Amino acid sequence: MVEDARFEDASVGPLRLQALDGDDVQVISTLVQDAVFPISEMSWQPGKRRFGLLLNRFRWEDRSDAEKQSRDVERVQSLLVVDDVLKISSSGIDRADKDLVLSLLSIAFHPGADGTGRLELVLAGDGALALEVECLDVTLRDATRPYIAVSRHIPTHDLNS
Repeated sequence: MVEDARFEDASVGPLRLQALDGDDVQVISTLVQDAVFPISEMSWQPGKRRFGLLLNRFRWEDRSDAEKQSRDVERVQSLLVVDDVLKISSSGIDRADKDLVLSLLSIAFHPGADGTGRLELVLAGDGALALEVECLDVTLRDATRPYIAVSRHIPTHDLNS
């Protein structure tokens, strides 16, 4: 029987981060690179001006320990929440395909006037989500215990394709 990994066994505990500026967004972007999620795990609450994703995040912060200890790499379910969202648009994804699984490559913040701006989530396969925000308020929080990555491999990118 295979056991789930435990935060207690890792050198780093569950993440709870907030991004309030572009530099903070870069940190969160690094940590959610290669996260995967079904399209059904996107939630837009216009009345609350909140957008959320339930991601299966690769634990980049645990990668070197896993390699040193010759153990399997891990993923963890995490909540990525963006508050003060005024508008959302998407390109390159079929929102009607309820079985679609998306892979998040990066997040970038493009500031506008008076604290406003656009948060861009770049997805594999030329997809993207753009969130127009009144002010930047992004939270990343691990929601479950880590589990062994199904592939048991570190995500890679073919830069030649």
